[in-house]
Amino acid sequence: MRLYLDTAPVIYLVQGTEGFSDAVERAINRSGVELIVSHLTRMECRVLPIRSGDSALLQDFDRFFSDDVQETVSLDAEVMDRATTIRAEYGFSTPDAIHLASAVIGQCDIFLTADIDLARFPDIRVQVVSSEPLAS
Repeated sequence: MRLYLDTAPVIYLVQGTEGFSDAVERAINRSGVELIVSHLTRMECRVLPIRSGDSALLQDFDRFFSDDVQETVSLDAEVMDRATTIRAEYGFSTPDAIHLASAVIGQCDIFLTADIDLARFPDIRVQVVSSEPLAS
């Protein structure tokens, strides 16, 4: 199963956000799960550690992306064109549209996010991370 990680679940996991990191771990530690992100996910996760000069946290994020992620979707013309359509049709923010397009183009089965509004996107199964167990 290909699981696309939106930015917030990665932050929850790497920073160990109470309650939420456990929920993300339950989702990604299932048998046969491939973790997929886009270059946007990586960029968004690295902003705060760079801005705050937290080299240890930056290293934790970089380690996650190099060791745990199986594929990083490139932000090519196909992804950006699909994101444009998603943004126009659903009114999502540009970053959210890019994430959703990356997941669809990357042929992911599930899109894991903390944004409940994205659950209305019909082209991929969206699971909203919470401190409750995720459905199988």
